[in-house]
Amino acid sequence: MLKEVFHTIEKMRDEMIELQRLLTGIPAIAPDSEGEGEMEKAKALSAWLVKRGFGEPLWYNAPDSRVPAGERPNLVVTRKGERESPALWIMSHLDVVPPGEMSLWKSDPYTLVEKEGTIFGRGVEDNQQGLVSSVFSTLALKRLGITPKRTVNLLFVADEEVGSKFGIEYLLKEQDLFQKGDLFLVPDGGRPDGTMIETAEKSVIWVKFTVTGKQCHTSVPELGVNANVAASSLIVALDGLKQVFPKKNPIFEPSASTFVPSKREANVPNVNTLPGEDVFYLDCRILPEVPVDTVLGEIGKMIRQTQETYGVSVVYEVIERQESAATPADSPIVGMVKKAVQDVYHVEGKVTGIGGGTVAAHLRNKGYDTVVWSKFEENAHMPNEHCLVDNMIGDAKVMAHLMLS
Repeated sequence: MLKEVFHTIEKMRDEMIELQRLLTGIPAIAPDSEGEGEMEKAKALSAWLVKRGFGEPLWYNAPDSRVPAGERPNLVVTRKGERESPALWIMSHLDVVPPGEMSLWKSDPYTLVEKEGTIFGRGVEDNQQGLVSSVFSTLALKRLGITPKRTVNLLFVADEEVGSKFGIEYLLKEQDLFQKGDLFLVPDGGRPDGTMIETAEKSVIWVKFTVTGKQCHTSVPELGVNANVAASSLIVALDGLKQVFPKKNPIFEPSASTFVPSKREANVPNVNTLPGEDVFYLDCRILPEVPVDTVLGEIGKMIRQTQETYGVSVVYEVIERQESAATPADSPIVGMVKKAVQDVYHVEGKVTGIGGGTVAAHLRNKGYDTVVWSKFEENAHMPNEHCLVDNMIGDAKVMAHLMLS
């Protein structure tokens, strides 16, 4: 049976590219990134599915007054299985990030280009590869008249790129879609060899620091308190958090917690003014076994030392905090993905943890076993984003394998 399904998927190659072409041509950018949301793309996908006999998807739209449609779309397509529970969910996202610097693109990011087995365009890998693979794995079974072993739900969500408030977070809070024991595949991350089976994430905190001193003319610096100097000293101190928390966990890549000073806001606009305020940010990716509050406590000590040394005021604000439960390594979905990857790609899947911040965290924190997996070239968000057509076909085979497990 699998051999016949795989052969059918291979024959759908041109159809898969054409669906990619349709989706790439409709920018689906969040209003946070000055876009109009995902509604037009969702409508096009829905029409495509209906035309091929899937039936009208179920719509679970999240209100959002910032977009022309007034709401953000979340769609579900169901293929009934021999048993309804536990169901298999394959979740992909509709939104894409902006193209960025246009001069770095070799072609129009919203016009799909195919060249020697590779397709180029914004969104073709992130996340249309997974989306299209999920559709065609289901369509192959449908065309062959094969019933999945368990009910399969394809979930297409909004807002993944900027926090998921109007996507999976909305569904978990406001809808009652999922049942205890349901299994989830999120085809939105992976490695070029297909071996990474992501089951755990580090905790993520983003911290904003506002350092306040006293502004004055640079010719009389003794009359002021230089916030720039104090902030720079604090940044160096915060870099030492990696020595304070050296613990490693080999399932993660990298294996230790990371603490990275990143964004820094402009202070004074002219050279001859001593800055009285300096604002910067710290991105922390913390191993699950290291309590976030313990890290924040250590940050507090460094702040107090900076205040005493430089005579400044330092206020910090946690602007993002996400802690994720892990999917057990012996979960059925982990074993199913391992077996499918072995049979399709002939490689051994490796249970892995990552730096954190994926949409899977929302599901895991609600007790749903979730695996993030795909065979990715890892060029999401880059100019000239591309997807190997063979990866798209292979991933569809893996998903079909899961449906028949």
